[in-house]
Amino acid sequence: MATVEIIQADITTLTVDAVVNAANSALAGGGGVDGAIHRAAGPILDQECRTIRQTRYRSGLPTGAAVATSAGNLQARWVIHTVGPVWDNSGAQDGLLASCYVNSIKVADEIGATSIAFPTISAGAFGYPLDRAARVAVEACTGARPDVVTRILLVAFSAKAERAYHTALER
Repeated sequence: MATVEIIQADITTLTVDAVVNAANSALAGGGGVDGAIHRAAGPILDQECRTIRQTRYRSGLPTGAAVATSAGNLQARWVIHTVGPVWDNSGAQDGLLASCYVNSIKVADEIGATSIAFPTISAGAFGYPLDRAARVAVEACTGARPDVVTRILLVAFSAKAERAYHTALER
């Protein structure tokens, strides 16, 4: 069974097997954690993402799906890209958001990663309320039963995000 840890850190500096990227469907880099991961990883990440778009996901990576690349210059071995849902105030996206975590853990298992670090998916530019995003993340990760992954890190980008994770975990 995997342990779930909550830390406040810069996800691009962590030494883990896999770092999850809150990607856009084009896997093209962008703002927030996506841009930070692409900048830190270097051009190899952009090249691998382009190849994936040209071969496997010509229409873009679907929301909730996950795919792995190497990690370039990061301390991690792999980057697992997933596209979170955009918040629309209906609450219907919780299942898609949970799929980002579950499918990323499945991909981590498939590539042999024992440790995985998640940002707070969809809680930035995609507008998901932080408390709700943290609750979905905690529920998905604590409910996961991976075969290979033994350590799951929920990486908070701020003290407020860290509190949201702890509150969700205590429930």
